[in-house]
Amino acid sequence: MSELPTAAQVRAALAEQADPADAIHLQRFFKTGAGEYGEGDVFLGVRVPATRKVAKQFGTLPLKQIGDLLDSPVHEERLAALFVLNARFAAASKPRTRDDAARAEMVEFYLDAVRRGRVNNWDLVDASAENIVGPWLLDKDRGLLFDLARRDSLWERRVALLSTFAFIKAGDPSTTLELASELLDDRRDLIQKALGWMLREIGKRVDPAVLTGFLDANAARMGRTALSYAVEHLTPEERAAYRAMR
Repeated sequence: MSELPTAAQVRAALAEQADPADAIHLQRFFKTGAGEYGEGDVFLGVRVPATRKVAKQFGTLPLKQIGDLLDSPVHEERLAALFVLNARFAAASKPRTRDDAARAEMVEFYLDAVRRGRVNNWDLVDASAENIVGPWLLDKDRGLLFDLARRDSLWERRVALLSTFAFIKAGDPSTTLELASELLDDRRDLIQKALGWMLREIGKRVDPAVLTGFLDANAARMGRTALSYAVEHLTPEERAAYRAMR
């Protein structure tokens, strides 16, 4: 029997792809300076496609080893860990071999990492929430997402919103709309963008009338950024009308 892969092997594979010039660019792009949302994050300089390629090589990485990577200060190591976790969750969710005990363990593992601040940048949230929490809650009570949305943590709130992308893709916008109503007054840029993005996807993937109905009731309260994202696929006349409501 072959030995299971380790976090050290993932680290070595990522290090082989590192580019110091890209590391400088990424540290600026992800706002790692003092007082910025990504303060203290360390980058190797590995682009997302290369990180995904590395992660695919380690699809059987045990949860403990995934946890070791999530505890790393290196951003790409945490991202690779989440890509592996996504793959493991998808494998446990296949209809013929669905393993709900394994799925539940991975969801709790993921939520613990979120609570501990290990899923702590917008790309990490966006790469994972809709692939783990969203599918898990498709056929369950969604109160968890409202608990997350009522916390002050930027990342927990973004996880709540992005998890609903799985529901939108399944044709159900209800939870997104409820969460959006609760988070309208959060003016933090990364919440504004997530909120507007999910609303836009409702109009694109479910029904434009559902989006415009929400905007008719709420555009006057919305932040400029959220509204701009939400109306992006509407007609110029509709965009102008909703912006004039603010």
